[in-house]
Amino acid sequence: MIQKRTVGIIGTGNVGMAAAYATFIRQTAGELILVDKDSYRAEGEAMDLMHGQPYIGNISVRAGDYPDLEKAQVIVIAAGIAQRSGEKRTDLIIRNVKIFREIANQLDKYAPNAIIIVASNPVDILSYAVQELTDRPIQKVIGTGTMLDTARFRSLLGKHYGVDPRSVHAYIIGEHGDTEVPLWSSALIGSLPIYDNIVLGKAFDNVKMDRLFERVRDAAYDIIDRKGYTNTAIGIVISDLVGAIIEDQKRVLTVSSRLNGEYGQGDVCLSLPCVVGLNGVEAKILPKLNAVEMKGLKESADFLRHNTDRLASFFE
Repeated sequence: MIQKRTVGIIGTGNVGMAAAYATFIRQTAGELILVDKDSYRAEGEAMDLMHGQPYIGNISVRAGDYPDLEKAQVIVIAAGIAQRSGEKRTDLIIRNVKIFREIANQLDKYAPNAIIIVASNPVDILSYAVQELTDRPIQKVIGTGTMLDTARFRSLLGKHYGVDPRSVHAYIIGEHGDTEVPLWSSALIGSLPIYDNIVLGKAFDNVKMDRLFERVRDAAYDIIDRKGYTNTAIGIVISDLVGAIIEDQKRVLTVSSRLNGEYGQGDVCLSLPCVVGLNGVEAKILPKLNAVEMKGLKESADFLRHNTDRLASFFE
């Protein structure tokens, strides 16, 4: 008998439901279980999605509680306090870690074998926190990291060069936040490097590219200022990551995971290109970094480590 592909989503706010919707319409899972402290709302969200079945297929969506996640292969944590206008992601640390400690305890009790995707901000620090708070192997706790930043990067580069973003191969690494690092030295359009090169008639313009990266880095602030929150693109990112895991795709994605000596860094979660499959983070890809990129990655790791150190008492 083929096991039903079950995905749990904890938190039915803007991000959690964007992830649920994307997972539903992409048919990534056979069963979606929505968990929220407001169970009545979760029931309403499940009902609303289920009414789309005739256009999507026989995908079960239901509200539940932690015991219902027993057979889930992947569980997304999208709960916590959302980033407000004027706030930095790191402003949310203490508030969200308190929430995550209880979630980790419940997941260890009822779904100890599931892979956990952390989507709440600050995602790198909360990914580290969940790894410390759970009993499961660290490779089975994955943050969405800079997947969204990388998508924004490729989208804007595609627009700049007039090509489909799927033909752009470029990464943002480090923190999902103000210290993230663009890898210009390895960015490609098709197989052509763009750094200090002419591609499709356009020379690499340092001023224009710096402005393009600033738009990537500051995108969340710009969106929050306009609509109050970000949810649609990160929902697609979460669904894509769920698919990479549950379908054992062995995709290379910039997820947040624990470093263990890579680029001379350790004891911190941040994003590097990683091979993602049914066992979680299965390997890391380490592109050659130039001096500027290496310096940026170190500063990003130092910043995250400093903020993670503030949480030491929570892990005792």
